Amino acid sequence: MMKICGQNIRKMRRDRDLTQEYMAFEMGISQKAYSDIENSKVKINLDILTKISDILKIKPSDICSISHKCGANDYEEKYNELLDFMKKNNINMPENLR
Repeated sequence: MMKICGQNIRKMRRDRDLTQEYMAFEMGISQKAYSDIENSKVKINLDILTKISDILKIKPSDICSISHKCGANDYEEKYNELLDFMKKNNINMPENLR
């Protein structure tokens, strides 16, 4: 899954004519660290996913879909479970998830 995420991030960044340097600057990390994300050398967590999706102005689910692991019909259920978990535990939800 992570390799697909990195490839999707690269494609979406390029589709918007953004550089790795720009993405890294906006995220507050080095260009090398950002490159490692796109090359699937680091684990993509919710924080990274949220920052990238905010910069690209998309939903995190547009980058990394879990549908290939649990079936397309289960995806929405899993997504809603995540949102419920975040609400119950007072975890701030990014604007693009609301």
